[in-house]
Amino acid sequence: MIRGLWTRETVALMLLAAYLPLAVFWLGHGGGAAALRLALAVLVIAGWNLVFMLARAQPPSAAALVTALAVAMLAPEGLSVVQMVLGISFGTVMGELVFGGWGRNVVNPATVTLSFLGFGFPGAPWPDFVDPVAWAAIPAALIGLASGTLPGALLVSAALAGGGLAWAGLLDPDVLPAAGIVLVLLVADPVTSAATTLGRWLNGALYAGLMALFATGWAGAAPVQMAVAAALLAALAAPLLDETALTIWFARRRRRHGRL
Repeated sequence: MIRGLWTRETVALMLLAAYLPLAVFWLGHGGGAAALRLALAVLVIAGWNLVFMLARAQPPSAAALVTALAVAMLAPEGLSVVQMVLGISFGTVMGELVFGGWGRNVVNPATVTLSFLGFGFPGAPWPDFVDPVAWAAIPAALIGLASGTLPGALLVSAALAGGGLAWAGLLDPDVLPAAGIVLVLLVADPVTSAATTLGRWLNGALYAGLMALFATGWAGAAPVQMAVAAALLAALAAPLLDETALTIWFARRRRRHGRL
């Protein structure tokens, strides 16, 4: 039997290709320190994937590299190796591997890791990105859209809602670079974001709305910190948004064709 072209690993590899511009610009500006953070994240995630592969015969996935990149880019700075290993281990195991691996998880493991590190070590500063790295999120999103691996409705909805809120003065433009990077790396995850078309439109708008809420009401929070918190809440709300979309669809079907 010949396997289909679109498998779990095909999607993971396409995601890696989409995120390549972000990785290149971030590593280019971060230098050796950024490379070491990425190497640490890859090593820890690979180790836990090996443990679960031996214990459960659960195959590892190239998506582990996507998680490692997101964690290395967005994690608070100044953390010790032990703190990073603890956070990455918690996020990888509890956010992904206990559910059976990538593709079955409810929340992006990088989002779980970053939330754990943010709550566990609140004194650590969050990263700030130079303009070239922030602008690299645009070609990353375009590659993801062209390959069909990133949900277009979610990205467009978040961009339109975020732009509208910023134009109305409800969203500080200074948070937009971090919000865009987190949108591409975490919120638009094809596994943990909404699956229905309407749900994706609502998912993107919810993320933008949460960013506006945090930007105006969360005093002292860094832009990346706000974006990670918004990404976590948007992912947790995704099943409810899909359920809402399906309820509306069934209601329309009943009105059009009578009781099903």
